[in-house]
Amino acid sequence: MAIDLPFIWAAIIAFAVLAYVILDGFDLGIGILFPFFPEKRDRDVMMNSVAPVWDGNETWLVLGGGGLLAVFPLAYSIILPALYAPIIAMLLGLIFRGVAFEYRWRTKRGEFLWNWAFAGGSALAAFSQGIALGALVQGIPVVNRAYAGSWWDWLTPFSIATGFAILIGYALLGSTWLIMKTTGALAEKARRIALRTCFATIAAMGIVSLWTPFLKPQYLERWFGWPTAIFSVIVPALVLGCFALLVTGIRGKRDAQPFLAALGLFVLGYAGIGISFYPFMVPPSVTIWDAAAPDASLSFLLVGALVLVPIILIYTVYAYWVFRGKVDPEEGYH
Repeated sequence: MAIDLPFIWAAIIAFAVLAYVILDGFDLGIGILFPFFPEKRDRDVMMNSVAPVWDGNETWLVLGGGGLLAVFPLAYSIILPALYAPIIAMLLGLIFRGVAFEYRWRTKRGEFLWNWAFAGGSALAAFSQGIALGALVQGIPVVNRAYAGSWWDWLTPFSIATGFAILIGYALLGSTWLIMKTTGALAEKARRIALRTCFATIAAMGIVSLWTPFLKPQYLERWFGWPTAIFSVIVPALVLGCFALLVTGIRGKRDAQPFLAALGLFVLGYAGIGISFYPFMVPPSVTIWDAAAPDASLSFLLVGALVLVPIILIYTVYAYWVFRGKVDPEEGYH
Protein backbone atom coordinates (compact mmCIF):
# COMPACT_ATOMS: atom_id res chain seq x y z
CA MET A 1 0.00 0.00 0.00
CA ALA A 2 1.40 3.42 -0.98
CA ILE A 3 2.11 5.87 1.82
CA ASP A 4 0.31 9.19 1.50
CA LEU A 5 3.27 11.44 2.30
CA PRO A 6 1.48 14.77 1.72
CA PHE A 7 -1.24 13.75 4.18
CA ILE A 8 1.34 12.65 6.77
CA TRP A 9 3.18 15.94 6.43
CA ALA A 10 -0.05 17.92 6.63
CA ALA A 11 -0.75 16.14 9.93
CA ILE A 12 2.76 16.97 11.22
CA ILE A 13 2.43 20.65 10.28
CA ALA A 14 -1.05 20.79 11.80
CA PHE A 15 0.27 19.24 15.02
CA ALA A 16 3.17 21.71 15.18
CA VAL A 17 0.83 24.69 14.73
CA LEU A 18 -1.57 23.34 17.39
CA ALA A 19 1.33 22.77 19.79
CA TYR A 20 2.47 26.35 19.23
CA VAL A 21 -1.01 27.79 19.76
CA ILE A 22 -1.71 25.99 23.03
CA LEU A 23 1.82 26.37 24.44
CA ASP A 24 2.74 29.89 23.37
CA GLY A 25 -0.88 30.98 23.81
CA PHE A 26 -0.75 31.03 27.58
CA ASP A 27 2.53 32.94 27.81
CA LEU A 28 1.23 35.49 25.30
CA GLY A 29 -1.81 35.59 27.55
CA ILE A 30 0.43 36.53 30.48
CA GLY A 31 1.58 39.59 28.54
CA ILE A 32 -1.98 40.47 27.51
CA LEU A 33 -2.99 40.44 31.19
CA PHE A 34 -0.03 42.56 32.33
CA PRO A 35 -1.95 45.88 32.38
CA PHE A 36 -4.51 44.32 34.78
CA PHE A 37 -1.80 43.58 37.37
CA PRO A 38 -0.13 46.92 38.14
CA GLU A 39 1.92 45.71 41.12
CA LYS A 40 5.58 45.02 40.32
CA ARG A 41 5.65 41.95 42.57
CA ASP A 42 2.70 40.40 40.71
CA ARG A 43 4.29 41.14 37.35
CA ASP A 44 7.56 39.58 38.46
CA VAL A 45 5.78 36.39 39.50
CA MET A 46 3.77 36.33 36.26
CA MET A 47 6.90 36.52 34.14
CA ASN A 48 8.71 33.98 36.32
CA SER A 49 5.84 31.53 35.85
CA VAL A 50 6.66 31.27 32.13
CA ALA A 51 10.38 32.08 32.18
CA PRO A 52 11.57 28.45 31.98
CA VAL A 53 9.38 27.52 29.00
CA TRP A 54 8.40 30.55 26.93
CA ASP A 55 11.21 30.46 24.37
CA GLY A 56 10.99 26.68 24.00
CA ASN A 57 7.30 27.03 23.17
CA GLU A 58 8.22 29.00 20.04
CA THR A 59 10.14 26.00 18.68
CA TRP A 60 6.83 24.77 17.35
CA LEU A 61 6.29 27.99 15.39
CA VAL A 62 9.67 27.50 13.72
CA LEU A 63 8.83 23.87 12.96
CA GLY A 64 5.43 24.78 11.51
CA GLY A 65 6.68 27.69 9.39
CA GLY A 66 9.87 25.97 8.25
CA GLY A 67 8.02 22.76 7.54
CA LEU A 68 5.48 24.61 5.43
CA LEU A 69 8.28 26.09 3.31
CA ALA A 70 10.05 22.76 2.90
CA VAL A 71 7.18 20.37 2.24
CA PHE A 72 4.39 22.60 0.91
CA PRO A 73 6.32 25.25 -1.07
CA LEU A 74 3.33 26.18 -3.24
CA ALA A 75 1.19 26.89 -0.17
CA TYR A 76 4.03 28.89 1.35
CA SER A 77 4.44 30.98 -1.81
CA ILE A 78 0.70 31.78 -1.82
CA ILE A 79 0.06 32.29 1.89
CA LEU A 80 3.02 34.56 2.63
CA PRO A 81 2.19 37.28 0.03
CA ALA A 82 -1.44 37.17 1.13
CA LEU A 83 -0.57 37.60 4.81
CA TYR A 84 2.64 39.63 4.80
CA ALA A 85 1.21 42.44 6.93
CA PRO A 86 -0.21 40.39 9.83
CA ILE A 87 2.75 37.99 9.80
CA ILE A 88 5.27 40.85 9.97
CA ALA A 89 3.20 42.44 12.76
CA MET A 90 3.20 39.12 14.62
CA LEU A 91 6.98 38.76 14.32
CA LEU A 92 7.53 42.33 15.51
CA GLY A 93 5.28 41.63 18.48
CA LEU A 94 7.19 38.46 19.33
CA ILE A 95 10.50 40.35 19.05
CA PHE A 96 9.36 43.11 21.42
CA ARG A 97 7.96 40.52 23.82
CA GLY A 98 11.20 38.51 23.77
CA VAL A 99 13.49 41.52 24.19
CA ALA A 100 11.33 42.86 27.02
CA PHE A 101 11.68 39.53 28.79
CA GLU A 102 15.43 40.08 29.01
CA TYR A 103 15.68 43.85 29.42
CA ARG A 104 12.93 44.32 32.00
CA TRP A 105 15.15 42.76 34.67
CA ARG A 106 18.16 44.90 33.75
CA THR A 107 16.78 48.39 34.32
CA LYS A 108 14.83 50.26 36.95
CA ARG A 109 14.42 53.63 35.28
CA GLY A 110 13.17 52.16 32.00
CA GLU A 111 11.24 49.25 33.44
CA PHE A 112 7.87 50.77 32.59
CA LEU A 113 8.87 50.89 28.91
CA TRP A 114 9.68 47.20 28.87
CA ASN A 115 6.46 46.42 30.74
CA TRP A 116 4.57 48.05 27.90
CA ALA A 117 6.78 46.33 25.31
CA PHE A 118 5.97 42.98 26.91
CA ALA A 119 2.24 43.69 27.09
CA GLY A 120 1.99 45.40 23.70
CA GLY A 121 4.15 42.83 21.93
CA SER A 122 2.09 39.98 23.36
CA ALA A 123 -1.22 41.60 22.40
CA LEU A 124 0.03 42.50 18.91
CA ALA A 125 1.33 38.97 18.28
CA ALA A 126 -1.93 37.40 19.46
CA PHE A 127 -4.16 39.77 17.49
CA SER A 128 -2.06 39.34 14.35
CA GLN A 129 -2.26 35.56 14.63
CA GLY A 130 -6.03 35.80 14.84
CA ILE A 131 -6.21 38.09 11.81
CA ALA A 132 -3.96 35.75 9.80
CA LEU A 133 -6.15 32.80 10.77
CA GLY A 134 -9.31 34.64 9.77
CA ALA A 135 -7.81 35.71 6.45
CA LEU A 136 -6.82 32.11 5.71
CA VAL A 137 -10.22 30.72 6.69
CA GLN A 138 -12.11 33.21 4.54
CA GLY A 139 -10.08 32.04 1.52
CA ILE A 140 -7.16 33.26 -0.56
CA PRO A 141 -7.68 33.97 -4.29
CA VAL A 142 -5.29 31.96 -6.48
CA VAL A 143 -4.71 32.29 -10.23
CA ASN A 144 -2.09 30.23 -12.08
CA ARG A 145 -0.70 28.88 -8.81
CA ALA A 146 0.02 32.36 -7.43
CA TYR A 147 -1.68 34.78 -5.05
CA ALA A 148 -4.15 36.90 -7.01
CA GLY A 149 -5.46 39.24 -4.34
CA SER A 150 -4.53 42.72 -3.14
CA TRP A 151 -2.46 44.00 -0.24
CA TRP A 152 -5.52 44.57 1.98
CA ASP A 153 -7.48 41.35 1.35
CA TRP A 154 -6.53 40.09 4.81
CA LEU A 155 -8.36 42.97 6.49
CA THR A 156 -12.07 42.10 6.72
CA PRO A 157 -14.75 42.10 9.43
CA PHE A 158 -14.29 38.34 9.79
CA SER A 159 -10.51 38.54 10.24
CA ILE A 160 -10.91 41.35 12.79
CA ALA A 161 -13.42 39.17 14.67
CA THR A 162 -11.01 36.22 14.72
CA GLY A 163 -8.25 38.57 15.87
CA PHE A 164 -10.25 39.59 18.92
CA ALA A 165 -11.33 35.98 19.49
CA ILE A 166 -7.70 34.84 19.71
CA LEU A 167 -6.82 37.81 21.92
CA ILE A 168 -9.59 36.90 24.35
CA GLY A 169 -8.80 33.19 24.18
CA TYR A 170 -5.11 33.75 24.96
CA ALA A 171 -6.11 35.93 27.92
CA LEU A 172 -8.17 32.97 29.15
CA LEU A 173 -5.19 30.64 28.77
CA GLY A 174 -2.96 33.11 30.58
CA SER A 175 -5.36 33.57 33.49
CA THR A 176 -5.91 29.82 33.95
CA TRP A 177 -2.13 29.29 33.81
CA LEU A 178 -1.78 31.81 36.65
CA ILE A 179 -4.43 29.94 38.63
CA MET A 180 -2.36 26.78 38.27
CA LYS A 181 1.06 28.33 38.94
CA THR A 182 0.52 31.06 41.54
CA THR A 183 -0.93 31.51 45.00
CA GLY A 184 -2.60 34.12 47.18
CA ALA A 185 -4.13 37.35 45.93
CA LEU A 186 -2.56 36.97 42.48
CA ALA A 187 -4.23 33.60 41.93
CA GLU A 188 -7.57 34.90 43.22
CA LYS A 189 -7.48 37.85 40.84
CA ALA A 190 -6.59 35.46 38.02
CA ARG A 191 -9.69 33.39 38.90
CA ARG A 192 -11.91 36.46 38.58
CA ILE A 193 -10.39 37.33 35.22
CA ALA A 194 -10.61 33.72 34.05
CA LEU A 195 -14.31 33.58 34.87
CA ARG A 196 -14.97 36.66 32.73
CA THR A 197 -12.72 35.60 29.85
CA CYS A 198 -14.17 32.09 29.71
CA PHE A 199 -17.64 33.49 28.97
CA ALA A 200 -16.14 35.95 26.48
CA THR A 201 -14.19 33.13 24.80
CA ILE A 202 -17.27 30.96 24.41
CA ALA A 203 -19.18 33.90 22.95
CA ALA A 204 -16.32 34.61 20.51
CA MET A 205 -16.13 30.92 19.52
CA GLY A 206 -19.87 30.91 18.92
CA ILE A 207 -19.75 33.99 16.70
CA VAL A 208 -16.84 32.71 14.61
CA SER A 209 -18.30 29.19 14.38
CA LEU A 210 -21.66 30.44 13.16
CA TRP A 211 -20.00 32.81 10.71
CA THR A 212 -17.50 30.34 9.19
CA PRO A 213 -19.89 27.96 7.35
CA PHE A 214 -21.31 30.87 5.36
CA LEU A 215 -17.94 32.12 4.10
CA LYS A 216 -17.56 29.36 1.48
CA PRO A 217 -19.99 26.81 0.01
CA GLN A 218 -17.50 24.04 0.88
CA TYR A 219 -17.67 24.94 4.56
CA LEU A 220 -21.46 24.95 4.54
CA GLU A 221 -21.54 21.53 2.90
CA ARG A 222 -18.96 20.15 5.31
CA TRP A 223 -20.83 21.24 8.42
CA PHE A 224 -24.40 20.60 7.28
CA GLY A 225 -24.08 17.87 4.66
CA TRP A 226 -24.29 14.18 5.54
CA PRO A 227 -22.32 12.39 7.05
CA THR A 228 -19.99 15.21 8.12
CA ALA A 229 -22.95 17.02 9.71
CA ILE A 230 -22.38 14.75 12.69
CA PHE A 231 -19.46 17.03 13.60
CA SER A 232 -21.98 19.85 14.03
CA VAL A 233 -23.33 17.90 17.00
CA ILE A 234 -20.19 16.32 18.43
CA VAL A 235 -17.90 19.37 18.43
CA PRO A 236 -20.35 21.82 20.08
CA ALA A 237 -21.24 19.16 22.68
CA LEU A 238 -17.57 18.71 23.56
CA VAL A 239 -17.11 22.49 23.68
CA LEU A 240 -19.97 22.78 26.17
CA GLY A 241 -18.42 19.98 28.22
CA CYS A 242 -15.07 21.81 28.37
CA PHE A 243 -16.86 25.04 29.22
CA ALA A 244 -18.65 23.33 32.13
CA LEU A 245 -15.37 21.90 33.41
CA LEU A 246 -13.78 25.33 33.06
CA VAL A 247 -16.46 27.15 35.05
CA THR A 248 -16.71 24.49 37.77
CA GLY A 249 -12.93 24.38 38.03
CA ILE A 250 -12.68 28.15 38.48
CA ARG A 251 -15.54 28.37 40.96
CA GLY A 252 -14.40 25.24 42.79
CA LYS A 253 -10.93 26.77 43.26
CA ARG A 254 -9.18 23.89 41.51
CA ASP A 255 -5.70 24.52 40.20
CA ALA A 256 -5.15 22.47 37.05
CA GLN A 257 -8.72 21.82 35.85
CA PRO A 258 -9.39 25.33 34.46
CA PHE A 259 -6.16 25.36 32.44
CA LEU A 260 -6.74 21.88 31.00
CA ALA A 261 -10.35 22.74 30.14
CA ALA A 262 -9.21 25.95 28.42
CA LEU A 263 -6.69 23.92 26.40
CA GLY A 264 -9.57 21.62 25.46
CA LEU A 265 -11.51 24.57 24.06
CA PHE A 266 -8.56 25.51 21.85
CA VAL A 267 -8.06 21.94 20.65
CA LEU A 268 -11.74 21.69 19.72
CA GLY A 269 -11.69 25.07 17.98
CA TYR A 270 -8.63 23.97 16.02
CA ALA A 271 -10.36 20.69 15.14
CA GLY A 272 -13.32 22.66 13.84
CA ILE A 273 -11.03 24.65 11.55
CA GLY A 274 -9.46 21.41 10.34
CA ILE A 275 -12.86 19.93 9.59
CA SER A 276 -13.74 23.01 7.56
CA PHE A 277 -10.40 23.09 5.72
CA TYR A 278 -9.84 19.49 4.73
CA PRO A 279 -8.56 18.62 2.13
CA PHE A 280 -7.40 22.17 1.32
CA MET A 281 -4.05 23.61 2.30
CA VAL A 282 -5.02 27.01 0.86
CA PRO A 283 -8.80 27.26 0.74
CA PRO A 284 -10.74 27.17 -1.43
CA SER A 285 -8.62 25.89 -4.34
CA VAL A 286 -5.22 24.40 -3.38
CA THR A 287 -5.38 20.93 -1.82
CA ILE A 288 -2.75 19.21 0.31
CA TRP A 289 -1.63 17.17 -2.69
CA ASP A 290 -1.52 20.17 -5.02
CA ALA A 291 0.74 22.07 -2.62
CA ALA A 292 3.13 19.26 -1.70
CA ALA A 293 6.76 18.95 -2.77
CA PRO A 294 7.84 15.80 -4.71
CA ASP A 295 7.58 12.52 -2.82
CA ALA A 296 11.38 12.11 -2.85
CA SER A 297 11.75 15.37 -0.92
CA LEU A 298 8.92 14.47 1.46
CA SER A 299 10.50 11.07 2.19
CA PHE A 300 13.91 12.60 2.88
CA LEU A 301 12.48 15.25 5.19
CA LEU A 302 10.26 12.73 6.97
CA VAL A 303 13.31 10.84 8.17
CA GLY A 304 14.54 14.01 9.87
CA ALA A 305 11.10 14.74 11.31
CA LEU A 306 10.83 11.26 12.82
CA VAL A 307 14.00 12.04 14.78
CA LEU A 308 13.46 15.74 15.49
CA VAL A 309 9.79 15.84 16.55
CA PRO A 310 10.14 13.20 19.32
CA ILE A 311 13.22 15.02 20.65
CA ILE A 312 11.30 18.30 20.78
CA LEU A 313 8.40 16.56 22.53
CA ILE A 314 10.72 14.93 25.07
CA TYR A 315 12.53 18.10 26.07
CA THR A 316 9.25 20.05 26.15
CA VAL A 317 7.64 17.53 28.49
CA TYR A 318 10.82 17.36 30.59
CA ALA A 319 10.96 21.16 30.96
CA TYR A 320 7.35 21.32 32.14
CA TRP A 321 7.95 18.41 34.51
CA VAL A 322 11.06 19.96 36.06
CA PHE A 323 9.32 23.31 36.62
CA ARG A 324 5.97 21.87 37.72
CA GLY A 325 4.17 23.21 40.76
CA LYS A 326 3.63 26.70 42.10
CA VAL A 327 6.02 29.57 41.47
CA ASP A 328 8.05 30.68 44.48
CA PRO A 329 7.68 34.50 44.65
CA GLU A 330 11.15 34.73 46.21
CA GLU A 331 12.86 33.04 43.28
CA GLY A 332 12.96 34.43 39.76
CA TYR A 333 14.25 34.73 36.27
CA HIS A 334 16.84 37.29 37.19
